[in-house]
Amino acid sequence: MDKNRIEGGAKDVKGTIKEAVGKLVGNERLEAEGKADKVEGKTQSTIGKAKDAVKDALK
Repeated sequence: MDKNRIEGGAKDVKGTIKEAVGKLVGNERLEAEGKADKVEGKTQSTIGKAKDAVKDALK
């Protein structure tokens, strides 16, 4: 498993938590940061999946 998949998943979870806390306390900046972290995490995870697919195809 590519490290990007793991790191991306962690960023996605972190973003989800930040977004939820931002909504809960009414902090729009924290909510926006959470959304940005989620997008970054999903993108990084997708890159990791693609790398894994390439490695598997080359075997």
